[in-house]
This record gives sequence, C-alpha cells and structure tokens, in this order.
Amino acid sequence: MIIKSVELETVCGITSKLPENTCPEFAFAGKSNVGKSSLINALMQRKSLAKTSSQPGKTQTINFYNINHELYFVDLPGYGYAKVGKETTAKWGKMVERYLHQSKQLKAVFLLIDIRHEPSANDKMMYEWIVAQGFEPVIIATKLDKINRSQIQKQVKLIRQTLGTKKENAIISFSALSKQGRDEIYELIEQQK
Repeated sequence: MIIKSVELETVCGITSKLPENTCPEFAFAGKSNVGKSSLINALMQRKSLAKTSSQPGKTQTINFYNINHELYFVDLPGYGYAKVGKETTAKWGKMVERYLHQSKQLKAVFLLIDIRHEPSANDKMMYEWIVAQGFEPVIIATKLDKINRSQIQKQVKLIRQTLGTKKENAIISFSALSKQGRDEIYELIEQQK
C-alpha cells in the first residue's frame, strides 16, 4: 500500500455528530497502553500524526484519518485506563457503540492486544462486544519486539484461547519498531476496501 496523503480530517468528541463518509473505514480499538497510536503511525508511514504518549488514555475522541482520499483509519478511544472516571469511560463506550452501529462505511475492526500478556478482562469484554455488534475483529498482537521469537507461537495461542477466537480468524503479530506485520494488515485492508 502506497501512502500518498494523510490528514486528520475529523475529530469526534462525546457529543459530536459522526461524519457521513463515503470511503471505507477501518477502526482500531485497544487498551490505553497497547501501542495503538504507534501502529496507526506505522500504517500511515508518519512519525507522529497519531499522538503517542507515555501517559495512557490520551485518545479521548474518535479520530478519522483520511488516507489517499480513498479510505479512513478510525482511531477509537483506549479502554481500561484507571485514572479516567467511570462516568467518562461510560460516555466513551456509548460514543464507540454509536460509531459501530451508525457507520455505513465500516469494513473491519482491528483489536490490538499486547502480545506479552494474557488478554485482560477488558480485552475479552471488548472482543465479545465487537462480535455482538456484528463484526469479527482482526486481532493485532502488538509489541512483538518485546518478546523472544521462541515465545511468539505460545503467546498467540494464549491470545486465541483467552479470547475464544475462531481458528480461521487472523492474529497478526506486529512490531512498531521493525514494522513486521504491516504488510499483512495492508493486505487485509486492500481485500476489504
């Protein structure tokens, strides 16, 4: 996939009206510190358009990135961050739910899971919730560079078992450092465009 142009086109807060885009949308969900911004930047081939932070819970809006004027990457707010109050978390949940229900262009939801750890209760809940919305999430196992190669299969199996994904569902291992896994993600996006 050749990225010619990228722009942060729309930012939706809790009370914003969602845009009615005409190009396909690909959404990215994940825990607050799972490396979502790093993944999106790697896919957009930009260093810091999606804001990365050492402070989890930075993305509090739904951000629509227009890619080549032919598709959108949709960055959903991170979940499971304790310093954000329950009320705010509930509002984010409603906002994400509204997006998943209302978007007419949403083609796929990518759920990011940290490959180093067993998926949390929040990860499992998010997975089941995305499935309940009618989507079969594509799992991206992030932070691949932080484990030994010999551990990859074991960790991918743990993610699959904990989430209860189907055997045919893709789990893509991804490293923001080496960009390993990026081409597989591009391929999936191209197939569903």
